[in-house]
Amino acid sequence: MKRIEVIVQREVSREVIFAIRKMGADAVTFTESLGQGEGKRPEIAGRQTNFNLTTVIISIVNDSQLDSIVSAIMDVAHTGQKKDGKIFITNVEEAYDISTKQKLTKLI
Repeated sequence: MKRIEVIVQREVSREVIFAIRKMGADAVTFTESLGQGEGKRPEIAGRQTNFNLTTVIISIVNDSQLDSIVSAIMDVAHTGQKKDGKIFITNVEEAYDISTKQKLTKLI
């Protein structure tokens, strides 16, 4: 299994989530966040902030789904600008289903 973590601008987060789900991911978690990478800094109460408004999207997928999901994310989030975001892939060494108390060997 792989953990896909995507950091994108808020404006494209819905499209990214839809693309991940369309490519077969069973679940997606997202968090609205603040970051200090490239991109336009918003004004709050008439003052420029030091942070970008971003969305962090996480999904755990089977290895066989990885390439198609990453490709789908890039298709919807890519504008060619530095502020487009990042995708991080990590191995999931172990996972457990709390309701069944079973170790997961793959996602269903």
